[in-house]
Amino acid sequence: MTKVATTPAAGIDAGFYLPADAFFAATRPTALTFDDVSLATLHSDILPRDADLVTQLSETLRLQIPVISSDMDTVTEARMAIAMALNGGLGLIHYNMAPAHQVEEVARVKHHIHGLIQDPITVEPDLLIGDVLAMIEERKFEFRTFPVVDEHGKLAGMLSSNLVKERYRAKKIADIMTPRAQLVTISAKKMSGDPIKVADAFFTEHVGLHKILVIDDSGRLRGLVTSSDVERITGESKSLRKPARDAEFRLTVGAALAPMRKPSGELDRDKILSHVGQLVEENIDAVAVSTAHGHTAGVGDMVRLVRDAFPKLTIIAGNVTSAAGVEFLADCGANTIKVGQGPGSICTTRMVAGVGIPQLTALYLAGKAAAARGVRLLADGGITKSGDIVKALTLADAVICGGLFAGCREAPGEILEINGKLYKQYRGMGSLAAMKAGSAARYGQDKTDTSRKLTAEGIEALKEISGSVDNVLTDLIGGIQSGMGYLGAKNLGELRAKARYVRVSAAGQKEAAPHDVIEVSTRKD
Repeated sequence: MTKVATTPAAGIDAGFYLPADAFFAATRPTALTFDDVSLATLHSDILPRDADLVTQLSETLRLQIPVISSDMDTVTEARMAIAMALNGGLGLIHYNMAPAHQVEEVARVKHHIHGLIQDPITVEPDLLIGDVLAMIEERKFEFRTFPVVDEHGKLAGMLSSNLVKERYRAKKIADIMTPRAQLVTISAKKMSGDPIKVADAFFTEHVGLHKILVIDDSGRLRGLVTSSDVERITGESKSLRKPARDAEFRLTVGAALAPMRKPSGELDRDKILSHVGQLVEENIDAVAVSTAHGHTAGVGDMVRLVRDAFPKLTIIAGNVTSAAGVEFLADCGANTIKVGQGPGSICTTRMVAGVGIPQLTALYLAGKAAAARGVRLLADGGITKSGDIVKALTLADAVICGGLFAGCREAPGEILEINGKLYKQYRGMGSLAAMKAGSAARYGQDKTDTSRKLTAEGIEALKEISGSVDNVLTDLIGGIQSGMGYLGAKNLGELRAKARYVRVSAAGQKEAAPHDVIEVSTRKD
C-alpha cells in the first residue's frame, strides 16, 4: 500500500504522481503501454544489488527471477529452458513438435545437473561391452560409467568408464565390472532429508570417490549422486543468482499444451491427459494452455480437464486482456494467467483482427481480478528493454519474453549470415510457417482444413545474434534491480506497493532515449 504523504513536499508529489488505481482511472478510456508512462522515484535506503527478485507463481512453483522465456518454436526448447532455470527463471517449451519429442525436451531439463539422480541409466551383467558402446552411440550419452543391476533391480556392481572401450567390446560386463562387495554405498533413508548435505559430507569423508550409489534395504538401486553435481549445487549458495529448482533439486521447467482435437472438433481428452501424464512423470513444474484468445469455452474446458486430472499441477493459462478473462480462467482452475494480445514484435493480431489492449492497461484490469481470485499474472509480450520489465512488474508477478531471447545462441532458431553478420530466425506463432508446423489451433484455426486458407496473425523475421542467455539476463536483471532501487523497493511486493505513475508525452518519450548526439559504438563484431 502506498504511504500517505507526511510532509508538504510529499503532499505535492502525491497529488501529481498517482498510484495505479488513481492513475488508470484518470487516463480512461485511453489504454496505455510501457512507453506511455514513467515511474516516479522515491526515497531509497537500499542498494539495487540487494533487491530481491524472488517470485511465486503457485504454491509449488517459485522462481529466483521474474523472467520466463516464451513458448515459441524459435525461442524455447531444452537448451534455452536449462539456461533460464540456471539463471533462476523458467523456460516454457513450445508444442510445435511431436508430443513424445516435447516430453524428451522436458526430461533433458529435469535431468540436467541435479542432486539425486533417481533413475540412473544402468546396464545388466550379461551384456557385452560392445552392447554398451552401441547404446552410447545410439542415445548420444556423454558419460561412460554405469551402475550394474540384476533382473530384480538389485545393485550388482559398477562398470567404470576406463573399461568401456573398443578393445574390450567382446568381454562380458560381469567379468570386468567392480563387484558389489567392493563398492561403497549409502542407504536411501539417509538421503531422504537433504540429499545434497548428506552427499557433501559423504564425499568429504570418502576421499577419491566421485559417485554415491543409493540403495534401499533390499539392495535395489534407488539413485546416484555425483560429486560434480554436489559441487555445482553447493556452489550456488555463493552465487548472486541462484538457479530455480524443485523440491528434489531438479531444475524447473514448463511446457505449453496443444489443444488436441478429434475430427469432430471436440477436445481429444484421452490424448491430452496421456500427454500431460507423461510430462508429470518427468516431473514437469508447470504446463501452459497458451492460445491467442484465452477467454473461450475451449480453453476453459482444457484447463478444467487438466486441473481435474492433476489437482496439484501448476497451470498457466491465457492469453487475456480483461478482468473477466482472468476471473474465467481462475474459476476453471488456472494458477497463473498470461496477459497480452497482440503486443509482441512479430505479432499482427491487432492489425489483422482489430483487437487487443495496450499492455499496461490490460495488466491493471487483469490485476484487479487476479487479486480477488488469488491467482498470479504474467505479462506476455511487448517488452523490449529492462525498463519495460520494471513497469510490468508493478502490476504482474513475472514477465514472458520472446524477442529478447530469440537472438541468443541457446534459442533453436536457424542461424543465417547476411553481409557478414549473423542472425537467427524469429517468427510469431501466428505466422503461416509456425501455424503450418502445428500452432494453428492457438489462433482458432485448423492446419488440416484444406478448404480455407490459414490467416496469419504474425510474421517471420530475423534477430541479430545477441550472445548468451547469461549475458542478456545479466543486463535485464541489473536494470530491474536499478528500477527497484529508484523506488526504494526491497522486493517485488514493495515495488507493486510503491509504484506511482505519470503519463509521458511524445516529447517525453524522445527525451527518455539518447538524443541530439552521435552515438559512438564500442561493440566488437
